[in-house]
Amino acid sequence: MRPVGYILTLVCLWLMACEHKELCLDHSTHTERVEYHLALSYDIEWEYNLESHIDWEQYWNEDFGISYDEIRPDEPEGVRVHVFDSKGRSEIVRNLDVGGSTIHFNNEGRHSALFHNNDTEYIVYQGLESFSSAYATTRGISRASYKGNSLMSRAEGEEEVTVNPPDMLFGAYIDMLHVWKSTQTDTLKVKLHPLVFTYLVRYEIEEGSEYVSLARGALAGMARGVNLGNGRTSADEATVMFDAQVTEFGAQALVKSFGVPDYPNPNYTRGTRQYGLNLEVRLKDGSTRQFEFDVTEQVEKQPHGGVIVVDGIEIEKPEQGEVAGGGFDVGVEGWGEQIDIPLPL
Repeated sequence: MRPVGYILTLVCLWLMACEHKELCLDHSTHTERVEYHLALSYDIEWEYNLESHIDWEQYWNEDFGISYDEIRPDEPEGVRVHVFDSKGRSEIVRNLDVGGSTIHFNNEGRHSALFHNNDTEYIVYQGLESFSSAYATTRGISRASYKGNSLMSRAEGEEEVTVNPPDMLFGAYIDMLHVWKSTQTDTLKVKLHPLVFTYLVRYEIEEGSEYVSLARGALAGMARGVNLGNGRTSADEATVMFDAQVTEFGAQALVKSFGVPDYPNPNYTRGTRQYGLNLEVRLKDGSTRQFEFDVTEQVEKQPHGGVIVVDGIEIEKPEQGEVAGGGFDVGVEGWGEQIDIPLPL
C-alpha cells in the first residue's frame, strides 16, 4: 500500500478531474493534420484503502500463501483514448501502444481526453460518445445453485444482479487540453490508475476441510460499474460470482471488483449498505453445501480491495461414498454451470 498521503493526493486529483494541459500541434507544410505524442505509465496497485484499519503492505500475513506484490496487476497490453471537443462530444478514438503513441488532432481549441485499457474480455462500456456518460460494467452471469444471500436485505420484488468479476481496468481523464498550432511536437505524460481492485477472500474451515473437492463463492453488495470520467463507482449493486481454490485450511480466491457502490464519495458513510459472502462447496461424495456470511464490517473498511476472512466453518462428514483419499476423483459434471447472461444497461 502506498503512503496514505500519496494515495489521498491521487484520489483528490481524480475526483476533482481538474488536470489542465496545453498541447502544441505541429503544422507541417504538407498536411493539415497535427501530431502529439502521448507517453503512458500505470499505477500498479490492487487495493486503495484510505479507511482501512490495517496497512496490508506493511503487515502482510505470510499465512496467506501469496505475497502482497504477487497480487499486483500486470500492465495492460494496449490502451484506447477518446478525445472530446469543447462541448464534450466524441471527436477522435484511437488505440495506443501500451507505452504510448502519437495522436493526430484535426482542430485547434479546447479538448478533453479519456483513457482506458482495451485488452479486456468481460468489461462492457456504454456512453462513450460523451465523457460525462462514459461508464464501464461487467458481463452478467447466472448460477443455478445460487439462490441469493439470505442475510442481505432487499426490497420486495427486487432481483439480485449477478455478474462475472471484471477484468483489470485502468483509466485516466484529462479535463482540459488547449490545442493550438506550433512548429514543435511535444510529449504529454499520462498515468492511468486502477478502476478495478482485488479482494483476497479466505474461507477458513475449522472442521471437515478434507471432505471438500471444489469450492466457489459470491460477494454481494458490490458496485455494478464505474464512471470512467471521475472514477466513482455506480450506486447500483451487483453480486460478483467467482471460483475458489481448495486449500489445506479451506478455500481461497482472488476476486476482482469495482469496489463498494457510490464511492469515492465525500458523503459516503458507513452502515448504509450491506455486504454478504457466500461459499458453495462440493464434497468428495458429490453432495454440496452452502454457507452465508455477513461481511459488512470488513468491506466497509476496505472499499477498494483488501482482505476478507471468514472462519469457524464446519462441514459434517458425508453420509455416503468415499470421502478422503482412495483415488476417488470428482469431476465438475453436475456441479452446475455458470451461464453468461445479457444485462440491461
